[in-house]
Amino acid sequence: MADAADTHSGLMDAIYRNQRHIYDLTRKYYLLGRDRMIEDLDVPPGGTVLEVACGTGRNLVHAARRYPDARFHGFDISSEMLKSAQSTVSRKGLDDRIALARGDAADFDPEALFGIARFDRVFISYSVSMIPVWKEAIAHAATVLEPGGELHVVDFGEQTGLPGWFRTALRAWLAKFHVAPRGDLEPVMKDVADSHGGQLAFTSLYRDYARYGRMTMSAAPA
Repeated sequence: MADAADTHSGLMDAIYRNQRHIYDLTRKYYLLGRDRMIEDLDVPPGGTVLEVACGTGRNLVHAARRYPDARFHGFDISSEMLKSAQSTVSRKGLDDRIALARGDAADFDPEALFGIARFDRVFISYSVSMIPVWKEAIAHAATVLEPGGELHVVDFGEQTGLPGWFRTALRAWLAKFHVAPRGDLEPVMKDVADSHGGQLAFTSLYRDYARYGRMTMSAAPA
């Protein structure tokens, strides 16, 4: 898996070496549902939060402001994106509350990266559509949750409630950035939730432009 991760890391760096400078400015118009997900995190006081594939750090900054008593951690496979993330975190004066590292979503070791084994909340925002082994990434994310913890995932849907021409144009545009919406996101999350004795709440947003899953783990240790 290391070779595949290195290949994907190189691809992401190539895509975002220049894109990272305008990423947040442009993506705010179509990465819908991110702020709803952050509101739904409902992080407990003093809780720990991890973002898988944190990109520019935009979501971590928003979440840290929303939950001032929590501790935040984020990693990404792209060293280029992490440059933007570290710059953003430092510029916002959040170095003491947000820790960043480089890691692979499919097999990251949170203790090696952050010195923490489990988190109260883990979230993945518009990244499973770019992770080749995305099913493994979701399954692995569930293993680093505290009992009763939650995994939140928001990403592109199938656009079933939107005009066909829109769906065709969006898919063609996303493909230029190696983005592929995961139509089976719900059953995959359901299988992971079931394997841990957890529950899944899943919803379609904005006429199925996006889909959002909230997996709650069993309160008993896995």
